Amino acid sequence: MSFINDIKGAYKQANVVEKIIYINVLLFLITVLFTSFVVQWFALPTNFDSFLTKPWTLISYAFIHERLFHILSNLLVLYYIGNLFLDFYTKKQFLNFYFLGIIVGAISFLTNYYIIGKSGAPLGGASAAVTTIFVAIATKIPRYALRLRFIGSVELWVMAAIWVVLSILQLVNVDNGSAIAHLSGAIFGFIYSTQLEKGNDIGKWFETILNFFSNIFKPKKNTSTLKTVYKSKSRTKVDEVSKTKQRKIDDILDKISKSGYESLSKEEKDFLFRAGKK
Repeated sequence: MSFINDIKGAYKQANVVEKIIYINVLLFLITVLFTSFVVQWFALPTNFDSFLTKPWTLISYAFIHERLFHILSNLLVLYYIGNLFLDFYTKKQFLNFYFLGIIVGAISFLTNYYIIGKSGAPLGGASAAVTTIFVAIATKIPRYALRLRFIGSVELWVMAAIWVVLSILQLVNVDNGSAIAHLSGAIFGFIYSTQLEKGNDIGKWFETILNFFSNIFKPKKNTSTLKTVYKSKSRTKVDEVSKTKQRKIDDILDKISKSGYESLSKEEKDFLFRAGKK
């Protein structure tokens, strides 16, 4: 169980990019074990009517990888490019780019098959989202160079262009829906990044949705209400004691002013002495 605890600890300390990678790896292992079931229910179908019966596939498809090379290529790029992305954008903006890239890719995929009136293989994989992130950061810092082993320094725009060209080459395939989803993510990443540079956050609305769902699933702390009530009652009691004590002090002082200190009883003198020390 220590191994599982280590993974939980690593996940809690991970940043948003690394957490998405952890989730993808976990779901990949589940997909390997239950391939037919997972693909049937969580991959994005080409048929629009079938999609309407499984609307969650608009996002869930991006966490379904059937091939080892597919998930390795996506997650390696996501790890290096995603962490670079966080140096220039916020965590919330990363989530906006990532999930909106998923949605844009899904819509393009469904639209393509709806227009051509044919069916094909269901869509699975994070390529549309990864491409969105890749192109977005390359748009912001195109001349930023990464040093690659055995190759040397390569500017980011060149690497992003090669990544996009690989998707363009796939358009010649008969079943090219996945390539269209990837390229749609690239176009969206470019547009979103360009608009952000102009001060226009076109994905801000999606951030509101994410905050809404995070608040729904966030555990509620009922103890805060109890503590507030308890403190309020305690404060009331303290105030009442203070008022009673002050009234007694005022009465003793009035007695001194009228009859002198010697007119006080021993109890009154002791009480006044203790009150004077506090």
